[in-house]
Amino acid sequence: MATIDAQVHAYERNHPGRPWAGFLHGPAEVTGDDMVAAMDEVGVDGALLVSPFSMYRYDASYALDVHAAHPGRFGLIKPVDPADPAVADTIADWASIKGTVAIRIMMRDGVATDAADPGLNRVLAAAARHSLPVNLLCWGRLEQAGHLAARNPDTQLVIDHLGLQQPFEPPAPAAPFANLPRVLALAAHDNIAIKISGACTLSHEPFPYNDIWDPLGRIFEAFGFDRCMWGTDWTAVGLLTYQQGVESFRVTDRLSDSDRAALMGDTLARVYKWSPSKA
Repeated sequence: MATIDAQVHAYERNHPGRPWAGFLHGPAEVTGDDMVAAMDEVGVDGALLVSPFSMYRYDASYALDVHAAHPGRFGLIKPVDPADPAVADTIADWASIKGTVAIRIMMRDGVATDAADPGLNRVLAAAARHSLPVNLLCWGRLEQAGHLAARNPDTQLVIDHLGLQQPFEPPAPAAPFANLPRVLALAAHDNIAIKISGACTLSHEPFPYNDIWDPLGRIFEAFGFDRCMWGTDWTAVGLLTYQQGVESFRVTDRLSDSDRAALMGDTLARVYKWSPSKA
């Protein structure tokens, strides 16, 4: 079984040659080399490398550099701008690059809240034409995600981070799974899968975070393991180590061997049509 992390980030230290547009909670630098070393230490075979919007906005050039340096270890995902009239061309260009597996929409301030928005639907239609899943960061907009799925049944959508707001630093929210019923409602759409990424940040307990498993079990039951994908969302440092984010899913007795295989690699390989290699 290949172990594949559904979401990691890598970035350089802020410098004039590739300046940060904003700020991401975490170390001053986590290079591609650093990320590979962390994965190797705990036996993670590959990962989906998501270009960090907080730092680089729509520029995925560093992710492409990391892929070139570590061929076969990363599938690449970049954010796209639904407000850009040329976004369909951007998606076509991205789809033509070796190693790219998906695009992402950051449904934050400035992105339309209307599921009928032409820009959002332009992105989803273009993604479907190129067989690219669309990752949605959509906490607080779960109903909109459902409407987008219904309007675009041929587009594979993937909900980031359980669809739930996650903390950037301790403590976890008092009621971290309060919006779980809205998450579960999305399972009615066959074209929606979900990342079980960053789940440990919602725990009120130390490693191995036993209090997350009842709500996660409800997600597994609703979506099925064929639509659920484990991930760390590293670099969520200050909350847990990379090793803890991996091992918590290995040591739990709440997963059978077959469920763990699907959750920690097999489903991702099918949804994104990508697996790590030694190439």
